[in-house]
Amino acid sequence: MVLNILISSPLIPFCLPFSLSDMVLTRNKPLLAALLLGFVIMSYLATGTQSIGVCYGRLGNNLPSPSQVINLYKSNGIKSMRIYDPYRETLQALRGSDIQPILDVPNKDLQSLASDAAAATIWVQNNVVNYVSDVNFRYIAVGNEVLPTVDSTSRYAQYVLPAMKNVQSAITTANMKGQIKVSTATYSAVLGTSYPPSNGSFDNHVSSFINPIISFLAENDSPLLANIYPYFSYTGNRKDIQLPYALFTAPGVVVQDGSFQYRNLFDASLDALYAALEKAGGANLRVVVSETGWPSEGDPAATMDNARTYNRNIIKHVKRGSTPRRPGQAIETYLFAMFDENQKSGLETEKHFGLFTPSQLSKYHISFS
Repeated sequence: MVLNILISSPLIPFCLPFSLSDMVLTRNKPLLAALLLGFVIMSYLATGTQSIGVCYGRLGNNLPSPSQVINLYKSNGIKSMRIYDPYRETLQALRGSDIQPILDVPNKDLQSLASDAAAATIWVQNNVVNYVSDVNFRYIAVGNEVLPTVDSTSRYAQYVLPAMKNVQSAITTANMKGQIKVSTATYSAVLGTSYPPSNGSFDNHVSSFINPIISFLAENDSPLLANIYPYFSYTGNRKDIQLPYALFTAPGVVVQDGSFQYRNLFDASLDALYAALEKAGGANLRVVVSETGWPSEGDPAATMDNARTYNRNIIKHVKRGSTPRRPGQAIETYLFAMFDENQKSGLETEKHFGLFTPSQLSKYHISFS
């Protein structure tokens, strides 16, 4: 498996801890009032008011058309999207929508883009340049959950970084450097140690793979994309992890890690990745949570109630806060996924991560704004 949250900047509405009329109408200190108001607004924006993004997968034979999907995003105030391939109908539907997408380079295409710079240029031309006047692309995710230590993706590992470099070169040549960031999406298996979070470090067997990628991201001021699933951490270790810790419902601190206190598994997982990045020379890298979610069927923990609780709480959490290790830093996050997908392979739960049914009905009430 493999959630986007984009920084928005609405000045209204938000609540200030004082009356604007008290400040603005102060006769004696209008300049001070204006400066203070500006400071508060900038502090508010810097904290990172977040607009949740949602991943749009198409592995189903009963899903609505891309144009219907875009309308559903818009009607729910969802301003960002992750798509897993450059499907032409989706890209066309995104034109003029103001929805910012992460666009994936599928794993199957990595070898061709890594081996041939011209192929990468053509891919960028066909799937980005041809739409960029009407589609506000945010990131290109070159490969998803590729690791040299995982049998199902190890054959792609050698192509990830070369493909990233060729796509970056094509983006630069098209005068879009800085406008569209090039990255790749990883996940929890990249870590060898994750507990406590401060001990987070990359698996020794992936260091030769991930370290050059970290250097590339740092050189290009790009974030690392990461799929973070407390659900899988919980179901993989029910003995040591309590469900409330995974669902953001723990009544107090669960993990005391030096000066850092953790009340939820999401923050602990993200900070373990940050700790690993610090040890690998990526202390200044930002992590974008490119997927997170909770299934509603297929396992005793995969219930409608748990899915509703997790997804409501993750939205609230990333809108108002940051992690203990990165105080004040907004958590850009994408929920997985928009729909249940009945043709996904693997465990039964894989088919039931959707926030909506294929008939476009919300499975439970949830607010994205």
